[in-house]
Amino acid sequence: MSNPKADEIKEVVLESGIRVKPVYGPGDIKDIDFEKEIGLPGEYPFTRGIHPLMYRKRPWTMRQYSGFAGAAETNKRFKWLLGQGQTALNVAFDLPSQLGLDSDDPRAEGEVGRVGMAIDTLKDMEEAFDGIPIDKISTSLTINPVASIMMAMYLVAAEKHGIPLEQVRGTTQNDILKEYIGRGTWIFPVEPSIRLIGDMVEFCSENVPKFNPFSVCGYHIRESGATPAQEMAYAFEIAIAYIEHILERGLKIDAFAGRIAFNFDIHGNLWEQVAKFRAGRRLWAKIIKEHFGATNPRSMTLRMIAGGGGGGLTIEEPENNIVRGAYYALISALSGTQTMALCSYDEAYTIPSKKAALISLRTMQILADEMGLTDTADPVAGSYYIEWLTKEIEKKIVEHMEEVKEKGGMIKAVESGYIQEQVSYQAYLYEKKIQSGEITKIAVNKYISKDEENREIEFHPYNTGAAGEQKKRLLEVKAGRNSGKVKEALAELKKAAQTKENLMPYILKAVRSYATLGEMTGIFRDVFGEFREPHSVSPAEAPLVAEGK
Repeated sequence: MSNPKADEIKEVVLESGIRVKPVYGPGDIKDIDFEKEIGLPGEYPFTRGIHPLMYRKRPWTMRQYSGFAGAAETNKRFKWLLGQGQTALNVAFDLPSQLGLDSDDPRAEGEVGRVGMAIDTLKDMEEAFDGIPIDKISTSLTINPVASIMMAMYLVAAEKHGIPLEQVRGTTQNDILKEYIGRGTWIFPVEPSIRLIGDMVEFCSENVPKFNPFSVCGYHIRESGATPAQEMAYAFEIAIAYIEHILERGLKIDAFAGRIAFNFDIHGNLWEQVAKFRAGRRLWAKIIKEHFGATNPRSMTLRMIAGGGGGGLTIEEPENNIVRGAYYALISALSGTQTMALCSYDEAYTIPSKKAALISLRTMQILADEMGLTDTADPVAGSYYIEWLTKEIEKKIVEHMEEVKEKGGMIKAVESGYIQEQVSYQAYLYEKKIQSGEITKIAVNKYISKDEENREIEFHPYNTGAAGEQKKRLLEVKAGRNSGKVKEALAELKKAAQTKENLMPYILKAVRSYATLGEMTGIFRDVFGEFREPHSVSPAEAPLVAEGK
């Protein structure tokens, strides 16, 4: 049979801008040095994974994102998920909590408990983890500008369980630079926000060695429109900015680099995603070893949570998202992630229902226990296409990192709005390609069903009763606490914020006095001020800005 004519072969260009040939062979990887660039799992440069046996020794941690209404309701969901075989927790906070507002703040009206759990005081954190074996599981707190306060609440709750701080395991997302880029739940200006991150790293290095004080979140940058290569590049530049700040404090790279975590997104082309993570591990190892001079191999490992991204899901024919989620989980396993947090099929339009969350959990369990994904480490290694693509994506990541460096580094690039402009432009391009059909989305721009039953969706109702109970509970805590101790703790916190002291001991004291989230955040607002967003770029402006016009 003759080969198809050249003009009959569809051109394939990945989101990262890499052109893909129809066939790959030995000649495409002849310049790749196996020992230096691929190697074995668990060995530098960790292309094939950060552990020698990977999932053969222990499957990935399964950590579903969960939290809604108040602490009592969330506690029930936590226990149910753990009872179904989930192996760790990933806590969702409501929008007021993310922005440092108490539930009775007028600005919180209508949002209390809507997209996550409301946390006002230590009392809420105590109830959320009542009966949860904190000493046996790892908890991820998905919180950013007020991460220092939420971590303090979690640590004090652990103390009340009788667990020493040095035994507490967990992670706070605590990545404020990506908030300025891709989400928007910022509060304070850049400099004091990074100071808080540094305070947490310093405190954890000395007191909570098993806790990850920040997790750099390329996930939200990707969800906001960045290409896969940009996601990795911007995440690495963010991490570098944090590392440089921490090193300026006098800490050594090997004292904290091993506790840096990353959160990445998965949606889109399967092979591009797998290669993205293999390239990322290799590049990160080089950065930490060659640029920062780390000597401990653990410091060089890219430890990550990677799961399905909600941005890849559709409202149209939502059950199709179950299939998409299964492929996202497959990508995550083939990519060598340490933790998997899989999106639920209804996540395109509501917080996950119990049914949807269980399907996602079962999907991960089926992969681990039925499909052979834990049989051998990095089963895609040696593929002509995968190894070629891994190297090409690494080049793309480096190109984007160099662009950031030319702008003076990530902090200046964020303050000027440059990164936001780049992400906005990519979001614009992606949407245009969806509209034109250049990027295929089943049931959206191809194979579109006219059957209205395929468009039915079920929303998670907003629980106004739970919001009212949360406000009532807050009033009860305020009435029952020692107001003198609260005033003293807040005064000390304010005084420390005006100096260069590490704020964590003062935050912990305020938390123990049952000061509210809003009260502590208010102190920081008074001292630090608030971040002012640079000129935002509209979709119409995005192409011109990206082209330098």
